Amino acid sequence: MRDVFESALEKLFTDHVSAEAVLNAERDGWQPQLWAAIEESGFALASAPEELGGAGASWDDLFGVLQLCGRFSLPLPLPEALLGNWLLGQCGLEAIAAPLSVAPRADLVWEGGRVSGTLQQVPWGRHVEQVVAVVAGPEPTVVVLATAACSDKILSTNTAGEARDDLVFEQATPLASQSLAAGLAADVLWQGGALLRSVQMAGALQEVMRVAAEYVNERVQFGKPIAKFQAVQHQLAVLAEHVAATRVAAEAACVESTAGLALLPLMAAKICASEAAGIGASSGHGVHGAIGFTHEYSLHLLTRRLWSWRSEFGSLTYWSDQLGQAVCGAGVKLYWPTITSGALPQ
Repeated sequence: MRDVFESALEKLFTDHVSAEAVLNAERDGWQPQLWAAIEESGFALASAPEELGGAGASWDDLFGVLQLCGRFSLPLPLPEALLGNWLLGQCGLEAIAAPLSVAPRADLVWEGGRVSGTLQQVPWGRHVEQVVAVVAGPEPTVVVLATAACSDKILSTNTAGEARDDLVFEQATPLASQSLAAGLAADVLWQGGALLRSVQMAGALQEVMRVAAEYVNERVQFGKPIAKFQAVQHQLAVLAEHVAATRVAAEAACVESTAGLALLPLMAAKICASEAAGIGASSGHGVHGAIGFTHEYSLHLLTRRLWSWRSEFGSLTYWSDQLGQAVCGAGVKLYWPTITSGALPQ
């Protein structure tokens, strides 16, 4: 199924998601025609079970889809919609085809049958129609909130110009709600978002590598392509190492996330991708020289996203700390079994 998804979406993105389209989105905001094309393709629903309106795709099946979102710098919340619909499906709720996002952090509280509080740093919050969030507490609950019902929006953007907004709700009635499925943590959207960004960064890094390799083989200096110079080859070698490591780590996290989210591979993937983002962006710009820093050249569409995504849903420092505490807290006897099993101790 992965190959079918990937080939179909790559064709759609090739036809509709050009560098010009991404720049237009940064300038003008929401791209309704592009979202309509994605909605018509059905990809936003792919992660939901078939009986709830989706295709029943696993994270392994969707690895290529998420990677393409990063490779093409997609200026729409398709990854977030996949995560939101996956969680709704896990909890027995119908999938949503409309523009959908998720709340990385939420301080929502119940007030009768309504909720109040703030959804923090919602990707594309000002543009989407609905947001999936988790109300924490003794019995965590998944809720779907209409953005039209929020009482205030605190607008902000990341370095890539993507909307990351705080949405404030006062006694809003959820469009749907259900107890969080057994086996899922209350911060499941935070964990799932880390998985999304890891795979997106893997895709963006892969494209940085392709663009850099193409440029150094075409650019001639002192009578030969600059790819022949040892310093440039070293930069490309470092970039290639991080591209490969990030892809393997991100793919492993997707493959291992079957019934739920595999926390240890997920942590490792976000750590690996966040580290590679800075090094990869630096190497990509380095081999391009001056042209790599111009707005007219499309490299910045990728590197600005790498710089932004490495901190979203938990930074390198955050996940390194979480991983260290989880592994060391289990004690010395479980250290090696944890590494070899690929799963944190219960």
